[in-house]
Amino acid sequence: MADAASRLVSVAEQLLGVPLPVRIRAWDGSQAGPPGAPVIVVRNRRALRRMLFKPGELGLARAWVSGDLDIEGDLYTALGAVAALLWEHDDDADGRSLARAVRDPATRAAVRELIRLVGPPLPPAPPREEVRRRRHLHTRRTDKRAISHHYDVGNDFYGLVLGPSMVYSCAYWEGGGSLETAQRDKLELVCKKLGLKPGQRLLDVGCGWGSMAIHAAREHGVRAVGITLSQEQAALARKRVADEGLTDRVEIRVQDYRDVRDGPYDAISSIGMAEHVGADRYLDYARDLYDLLKPGGRLLNHQIARRPQRDETAYEVDAFIDSYVFPDGELAPVGTTVTMLERAGFEVRDVESLREHYAGTLRAWVTNLEGSWERAMRLAGPGRARVWRLYMAASALAFERNQIGVNQVLALRTPDSGASGLPARTRLWNA
Repeated sequence: MADAASRLVSVAEQLLGVPLPVRIRAWDGSQAGPPGAPVIVVRNRRALRRMLFKPGELGLARAWVSGDLDIEGDLYTALGAVAALLWEHDDDADGRSLARAVRDPATRAAVRELIRLVGPPLPPAPPREEVRRRRHLHTRRTDKRAISHHYDVGNDFYGLVLGPSMVYSCAYWEGGGSLETAQRDKLELVCKKLGLKPGQRLLDVGCGWGSMAIHAAREHGVRAVGITLSQEQAALARKRVADEGLTDRVEIRVQDYRDVRDGPYDAISSIGMAEHVGADRYLDYARDLYDLLKPGGRLLNHQIARRPQRDETAYEVDAFIDSYVFPDGELAPVGTTVTMLERAGFEVRDVESLREHYAGTLRAWVTNLEGSWERAMRLAGPGRARVWRLYMAASALAFERNQIGVNQVLALRTPDSGASGLPARTRLWNA
C-alpha cells in the first residue's frame, strides 16, 4: 500500500480538481508533492478527521490551532500556495460543495480512501480556543463578551506583538523606519485630520491601551476621554496615562459607546473599532457619534473594509475569524460605510485607503510574534499563539491581494451655516 503522504496528495488532488501546490509530510514520516514546494505537516490522523467532519476553512483552522497541522518553512509562502483552500472554497464550510462533488464516481472513491486514512470516524472536539458561533446580536452584553475574548488575552502578550507603541491598528509607513515610528505617524495623521487644538475635547471610541488619547493630549493639548469594553486594556491604559503625567487631561473609561452621555465633543476618533459594531446597528452607531459631536466637529473613522459582493445578502462572516479571532465582527464595503455616515447626518469630506500600510503592519507584528515564540506560547497558550500567527499572516496576504482594505473616513457634523472649517485643499495633512 502507498505511504500516507502519497495517498493524501492523491485524495486532495481528486477532491480539489487541481494539482496540490504544496508538499505533504504525514505522520508516518513519508513525503509527497511538488519538490521544493512549502511543506504541510499532517502530524496525525486527527487532523484529517477535523477536516472531514468540518470541510473548508473551519476544519483547517481547527487542525492548525490544535497543532495537528503545521507548516514547515516560510508561513507566507505556504499560505499563498493554499490561498484557494483558505479563501476561495469556504462554501465547503457546510458540506454543500462536497456533497455535490461526491456524485462523481472518482470523487466518491477519493472520499472512501480518505475515510480509510482517517480511521475511526469520531469527530474530535474543537480546540478550547474556539468560540461557539451564534447569531450576531450586538447587545451590550454580547459585545462586551466578544471584546473580552479578543483583547483580554493579556497585556504582556499584546506588548510582545505590538511593541512599545501598543497600537493595535494599521500603522502609517510614511518614510520607512520602525514600527513604533510608523504607529506614531499614524496617530499624528489622525490628529491632523481632526484638526486638534489645545483645550478641545476628544472622544476616542475603542481606545485600546490609550495610545491615541495619550498622543493627542501630550502633542496637541486636548482633553481626551478614551472608552473600551476591556478591563485589561483600561487598567494598562490608566497606568500609561499616569506614567505620562496626563491624569488631568486623559480619562479612560470601561464604557460602551452607546452609554456616553457627556457630549458635545470637538472631535471623535474611532480607530479599528467599527468592525465590531455589526451591520444591523451601524446606522445607530453613526447617529450616536453624530449626536456626541458639536456642530463643526469632526469624526475620523478608521475601519477595515471588504470587497462588495454582487449579492450582499449572501455575505457571511469568515468562519475562522468569527470562531477564533473577532467573534461577532463584521466587515462592510467602504461605500456602505460612507452611505451610513451620510444617512446619520455626516458630511463625508475625505476617504483615504491605507491598504498597503496594514499589510506592512501585520508583517511587523508577525515578526515580533515569531521572534519571541516561546514566550508568546507561555503568555497566551500554544493554541492562542497559533491563532494569532495564522490570522495576522493570512490577513497580511489578504491586504496585499486586495481581498480586504482599510480606510480612514473623515466626516463632519456640518453646522447650519455650511461653514466646514476645513481648508480648500483637504489633504494639507499629507503635505
